[in-house]
Amino acid sequence: MTTPSGGSTPDDDYWRRPGTGDGGTADRPPPATAPTSGYAGPPPPATAPTSGYAGPPPSVPPPAGWRPPVHLEPAPPRHLPPQDAAVLDMAEQRSQRVTYGFGAAAAVVLVVLVCLLCSRLIF
Repeated sequence: MTTPSGGSTPDDDYWRRPGTGDGGTADRPPPATAPTSGYAGPPPPATAPTSGYAGPPPSVPPPAGWRPPVHLEPAPPRHLPPQDAAVLDMAEQRSQRVTYGFGAAAAVVLVVLVCLLCSRLIF
């Protein structure tokens, strides 16, 4: 929600970008809080920047044995049975003929219905 005067409420200071706003409090990032759980990462640098974005924290590579050991190997994939391309082509042609037959029958029925409706309107 914006205010008509363009001002901000104290709650908006947390979301304000560094270097914008009124007063010196908006130029400083919000205070850091202690992590509640999990890996906290490396310690912060000794000197904090006075303003602006300091960049991401440095990354630390994981320890050498961080992956769990693998005890079971999956079975190799099975071979599929061979396919007969000629039989597949014939089945596809038969299904195509059936589809075209139903389409032609539906088209004939629609043409007859349209002719009957038009003859009722004209006569």
